[in-house]
Amino acid sequence: MDEGMLWPRSAKSVVKTGASREIVQAYPYRNACPTSVWGQLIDAASHSITFAGYTNYFVWQEHPRLSERLAAKAESGCSVRFLVGDPDSEVTRRREEIEGVPLTVGTRIKITLDALSKLKDKAGIDARFSDEHIALSVFSFDSEMLVTPHLSSLLGHESPMLHLRRLGDDGLYDRFASHVSALWEGGRPVWE
Repeated sequence: MDEGMLWPRSAKSVVKTGASREIVQAYPYRNACPTSVWGQLIDAASHSITFAGYTNYFVWQEHPRLSERLAAKAESGCSVRFLVGDPDSEVTRRREEIEGVPLTVGTRIKITLDALSKLKDKAGIDARFSDEHIALSVFSFDSEMLVTPHLSSLLGHESPMLHLRRLGDDGLYDRFASHVSALWEGGRPVWE
């Protein structure tokens, strides 16, 4: 007999079933996720990397030589995409009022745009503007992703984060990936 038959409650409390099987780890705060996890995901990705955070500012601060690492990824055939908010949009301005911090949302986006400007001529690296992901950041690395649903007036690093791994069709990973794909398609190119 299998364990589920002998100890149904015990098995259900230990074994993940359904959509929760794709949850590798849950963090109460984005910055509770070790930078080593981010580094491993970036370094292991070979097909695609997408940074769909509204500012993506923190990745440049927390990951040494990120530009060089992403350029090397792109050169080896990995697609590298950034979806960022428009620093001059009304959505950004309203978010700045809510956050009320000296390092404004627009400034954080401009720091990312400055870093990306040094990579814009690299084949395989692309960036688009979208203001529709202001409350959700999705960072994908091949078949794994880190997702942060932003809470109210909190800053991104204060919001929770899920580490997901794709295990099948139409699971949590696919739901978030589909959302980012739609935003990407509707986004405006950063570089004309």
